[in-house]
Amino acid sequence: MELVTTKRLLLFSGRQNMALASDIAARLGTELGDAQVAEFANGELFCQFGESIRGADVFIFQSHAAAGGRSVNDAVVEQLVMVDAARRASAKRITAVCPFFPYARQDRKAEGREPISAKLMANLFAAAGASRLVSLDLHSGQIQGFFDGPWDHLTAMPVLCSYIAGLGDDLVIVSPDAGRVKVAERYSMALGADLAIVHKSRLIGEVGGVRALVVVGEVSDRCCVIVDDMIDTGGTITAAAEQLLNKGARKVFAATTHGLFSGPAVERISRSRIEKVVVTDTLPWGPGMSLEKIEVVSVAGIIAESIRAVFEDTSVSEIMGGNNQA
Repeated sequence: MELVTTKRLLLFSGRQNMALASDIAARLGTELGDAQVAEFANGELFCQFGESIRGADVFIFQSHAAAGGRSVNDAVVEQLVMVDAARRASAKRITAVCPFFPYARQDRKAEGREPISAKLMANLFAAAGASRLVSLDLHSGQIQGFFDGPWDHLTAMPVLCSYIAGLGDDLVIVSPDAGRVKVAERYSMALGADLAIVHKSRLIGEVGGVRALVVVGEVSDRCCVIVDDMIDTGGTITAAAEQLLNKGARKVFAATTHGLFSGPAVERISRSRIEKVVVTDTLPWGPGMSLEKIEVVSVAGIIAESIRAVFEDTSVSEIMGGNNQA
């Protein structure tokens, strides 16, 4: 008896960023699968797939952000429940697609008696049944080592560079702190631009350990672009922008993959002298976040091509041109 099997790609999505998930599905030439996610009266989550997924290559997408009255923790549990349901429904392989990986900033013990929550997240996905992870621009590349399986680390660099290239020829790419210098260097090399750093140093004798921001590099009368993996409250980029302008920069832009825009972020950016902030759609664009200074570009194409490569067992790094190696 001879059996010829046909590979099937099925894409399902949690509820936090259906717009991006639908765009990814369209670029793959497919439709989002029927994942019936609901909540019991006490708030517990439930998932049942509306079609057979036995033997399929299943991709489960979720943006980990607060949206639609649900918290980031709700988003995490929702995806874990979906992964578990897929495993119990006999999916052949399950890939958790997490554009913004949750708790990524908690990747080490900065002080005693603290958790390493990024490792906990990786353990939870493995325990639920995910055999592979996909994410964009991790806060720290070595987080990939927390998961004992393949982890495809993508980057939004192609779409952000395309936008930045249109800003002019006298560009200076700026790292907002020493920890992001390697990433900023990749952008500067790709764009043929100069590199500068906003260095944080402690002021000797100041009470409370106040930090001073020092600009390293020539920015006078130049168009500066601050690049970072995320904007949370907006404090870092607005402070860095002010220092660059004080040093004579002509204009300051900011480019980031993940726009969390927590708390006072939108107000800070609105009141700042930053010309424009460009972010990707890895996280949902919530109500009340509309602002002239913020522009959104899509990473749907990057994620779709990477999903296709995983499904076809071809190279993801070639799609990224090697720029995804943190």
